[in-house]
Amino acid sequence: MRLRTSFLACLLSLGLFATAGAYERTWVVPPETGVVGIERAQLDPAWWVARQSQPDRVILDSQAIAAQNAKLMQLDDSLFDLDALQATLDRARVAAWIDGLSKRPTRALYDERGQAVAAADLDAIVANVNLDAVPASQATRFGLVVRRADLRAFPTRTRVFSSNDDHDIDRFQESGLFPGDPVAIVHESRDGQWLFVVNTRYAAWIEKRHVAEGSRGDVLGYGKRTPFRIVTGARATTVYTPEEPGVSDVQLDMGVRVPVIADWPVEKAVNGQHGYTSHVIELPVRNEDGTLRFAPALLPRREPTADAPLPLTPRNLIQQGFKFLGERYGWGHSYNARDCSGFVSEIYRSMGVQLPRNTSDQAVSPALNRIAFSEKDNRARRMAVVREMQVGDLVYIPGHVMMVIGNVDGEPYVIHDTTGLSFAGPDGKTIRAKTNGVTVSPLTPLLFNGKQTFVDRITNIQRIRP
Repeated sequence: MRLRTSFLACLLSLGLFATAGAYERTWVVPPETGVVGIERAQLDPAWWVARQSQPDRVILDSQAIAAQNAKLMQLDDSLFDLDALQATLDRARVAAWIDGLSKRPTRALYDERGQAVAAADLDAIVANVNLDAVPASQATRFGLVVRRADLRAFPTRTRVFSSNDDHDIDRFQESGLFPGDPVAIVHESRDGQWLFVVNTRYAAWIEKRHVAEGSRGDVLGYGKRTPFRIVTGARATTVYTPEEPGVSDVQLDMGVRVPVIADWPVEKAVNGQHGYTSHVIELPVRNEDGTLRFAPALLPRREPTADAPLPLTPRNLIQQGFKFLGERYGWGHSYNARDCSGFVSEIYRSMGVQLPRNTSDQAVSPALNRIAFSEKDNRARRMAVVREMQVGDLVYIPGHVMMVIGNVDGEPYVIHDTTGLSFAGPDGKTIRAKTNGVTVSPLTPLLFNGKQTFVDRITNIQRIRP
């Protein structure tokens, strides 16, 4: 219900509400959080779970999820089917992968000191791509990632930025891979320190030291082995061991799946330690010559893991998202963190659901239950759909994705990994809260710019449900 103008003016004078002309209601900016519409109690996942009438309702069972993943691989062109790769790769295909990513930038770039990147330095980075060395034909090689590693647009650790005062979004950073992720190895940099690899969800450069090359069967079969443990917390870490550094203190992020050695003799030590307090798992290790071997490792039972993906339920969607609450935003999985699309991907991966890597691909994937919007869709149509959203629905605006966690008085709330939130203050001027991390917020008061709300900018809503 709308407040009378005189009463609203009084409230505004006290700084109690934030407004904008396009909003359907007024919004409180609690002083305890400084974020529109958010009280401290709403930062607890239990608060949102309690609002669900059926928090443990299974949205998709394991069979439906398997069918969904198969459909994604079949219909979504942004994914690569490593199982379907031929025994040999021709130059045209490999060059297209590399050239599609590693084109020489045309806009100005700045280094970490805020200085413009010199043309000669950029030339050297581009030359390291070594595109001319791609052979006419080559055998298809495979490898497993042995540590969490960055995927880069170019074979370099050099960080570059779009402006001289931005040191967060590295324009050469693309994504990240995790221990046990399979890749096809298709090219090597001129300096011999980088590999161009193709993973199921991304093709980019990775440091060679993070990849162990093995047979097709060993590599592609690793992630299908049973029994297994799947990480259900934000991350888990293997036990430190000086005997086997390759499996010591290995970070496993949410949704990573590792095989268990079920028949490991109880009396036999694992890397100098009794294994009864841990799960004995097997991890890929890179030998000195770059080849693959497997080694046992201890994953403590205290670490958050399960013997199967979590059920896809409202409770689990909410709780999994909140396990990252406050984690710093990491463009392309930088800062040992994740960005908005990586965030929602890892939530769903812990429940066995696969998603494309980037927002641009996620938003339009033909394999998901999609509602598309265009400039022709007016505010009324948008709000009608928005108010019907359910927990787990993914909301896309250009370059960003948010996950619905519930509603309050008919207003949808979301959790998302974002550099910040903009909303109108008591005087009507835009306030910018630089949250720079995983954040909870209402959806409708968020501003894309001074004239449009997020709702006005929604391009797609994807629903992982029947």
